[in-house]
Amino acid sequence: MRLTTKGRFAVTAMIDLALRQSTGPVTLAAISQRQQISLSYLEQLFGKLRRHELVESTRGPGGGYTLGRKIDEITVADIIVSVDEPIDATQCGGKENCLGEGGRCMTHELWASLNQRMVEFLDSVTLEQLVEEQIAKGVRIEDKPAVKRAISSMPVVKPLRVNAPNSVFALGGAFAKL
Repeated sequence: MRLTTKGRFAVTAMIDLALRQSTGPVTLAAISQRQQISLSYLEQLFGKLRRHELVESTRGPGGGYTLGRKIDEITVADIIVSVDEPIDATQCGGKENCLGEGGRCMTHELWASLNQRMVEFLDSVTLEQLVEEQIAKGVRIEDKPAVKRAISSMPVVKPLRVNAPNSVFALGGAFAKL
């Protein structure tokens, strides 16, 4: 089995979300910045996570994502499977046609058993456990950033309105009138 960046990034982003959702919805832009994951990639992943009801989205100002289920009900297997990450060490994808028309390869049962153990392990690890590990390691969770307001502390300086010709031709026309 090879866990690609899709599965790794999905689990990482879900941990980040779970750590910070207590202050309200978490934006993908914030997760992208903290975890160094492309925003467009996160949008794709969170679309799949939302379809599997692992996250919920809130639109508009102050919007973002929150967990769709309780933190102790979401497993690593749920996350990986929801982003279409195959958990399969067999060469045939579990179809038992490793040798084409010849049937299964000699090691098919070995890899199928490994698949079962991997799924059992990933299904035994909850998002809550991963979050607790991060907190125990001392991960700093900053407060929600202050809302940026459109009101500036700098006074607005209106541009001067100059009543002068704005081209060579207009300048020539102004002298012709004299």
